[in-house]
Amino acid sequence: MRGFRPLRPDQDPFYRPPAGFEHRAPGELLRSRVVELAVFGVVPLRVSAWQLLYRTSDLNGVPEASVTTVLLPRGAVPDGRRPLISFQCAIDALAPQCFPSYALRRGARALGAIPQLEVPLIAAALARGWAVSVPDHGGPGGRFGAPREPGYRALDGIRAALAFGSLGLDADTPVALWGYSGGGLATVWAAEVAARYAPELAIVGAVAGSPVGDPGSAFVRLNGTLFAGFAMVFLAGLRRTYPTLEPIAQLRVRPRYLDMLAKAEVGVTLPLLARLARRDVGRYSDLDVDTLLGLPEMRRIITDIRPGVVAPTMPLLIVQGVNDEIIAVADIDALVERYVGAGARVEYLRDRFSTHFLLQFIAIPTMLDWIADRLADIPAPSGTRTVRSVAASRRASRGHRTMARLSARLLTGRPIRSEPLVPQVDRAGQHPDATRLTGS
Repeated sequence: MRGFRPLRPDQDPFYRPPAGFEHRAPGELLRSRVVELAVFGVVPLRVSAWQLLYRTSDLNGVPEASVTTVLLPRGAVPDGRRPLISFQCAIDALAPQCFPSYALRRGARALGAIPQLEVPLIAAALARGWAVSVPDHGGPGGRFGAPREPGYRALDGIRAALAFGSLGLDADTPVALWGYSGGGLATVWAAEVAARYAPELAIVGAVAGSPVGDPGSAFVRLNGTLFAGFAMVFLAGLRRTYPTLEPIAQLRVRPRYLDMLAKAEVGVTLPLLARLARRDVGRYSDLDVDTLLGLPEMRRIITDIRPGVVAPTMPLLIVQGVNDEIIAVADIDALVERYVGAGARVEYLRDRFSTHFLLQFIAIPTMLDWIADRLADIPAPSGTRTVRSVAASRRASRGHRTMARLSARLLTGRPIRSEPLVPQVDRAGQHPDATRLTGS
């Protein structure tokens, strides 16, 4: 494998569905292959990994084929008792080199793609002994920001994984959903559509870290800031999703901004953030931002892309930084309020200490412990708590020590084997140090 470079998804025949695939059932496996993964495309990730091409559909129900990368701990044997975690990466891009199925592969040229930064989260789930599915939830067209369809792709990826014999799973396998930021948004879409779209799946819970909450509000807030690249990539994705946006863009937005949107479609996320920092759509339009977004068609789209209308039937954990510099805590507060008002069971942790990027990593033990409790049939808590830090508990401290050892294994290319942490609970089903999470 020395010097091997995988083909990008737009060039790789594996991604092209066979003739007649549209007549297959949603989630039906079309083909599979063994793959090698690596940290930043370089340091081998010593796990067992495959890629599955499966039938799914887009926002409008049009059949398409998508890919998920499925993983087991190194040396794990197929076992029907093993749970499955669907981890939705924060793809936050349209370019095919940012799709997890490419960015996670050994030899991939994808430096700056966010899925490469999320390998520790995937490895942490594997270290619990769980199987993991990592779907390309943006689909073959990279439609970042589209509503609901990331959920279809994630759920159909779960269906394909359960049917894939090498994992040894079955229809009764317990499943959990997990994602952060853009991956958290994909996770709440999957949670919202699951009862209608895939009612047969045994989904025990969903964890969404900083799940955007209100994409339209996020666009307005990030536009013209250091993180304006996120807003521009998001707008570029919506142009692919909603054809009615194109006449508005051509009429109201100057060619220079359209050229930047075209570059946003093909660039890797982190370099794009640097290149597009402080770009303000209002400077390239004959309308200010508020007026532009107030156009009737824009209002319809902004309403359509906002999650929270449908209450997920599984319990949720939502984690958010109070001082998050990218996703406003007010937007997540409002999302939780919509969910609770619709009847969802939500535990909401607001962290005073963390920034956006920091919370993703310091919250790993808390998020995984919550999933472990749902897999152990411990009743899910509910309610909102504002804490000093989600890392400020004995249980989380143990998890961070485990994460430090796991990170060392990742960086040195040693095998990621199953080293599960067994949750300790008292007779009331509560963790002995649970009160320490409450903070002040």
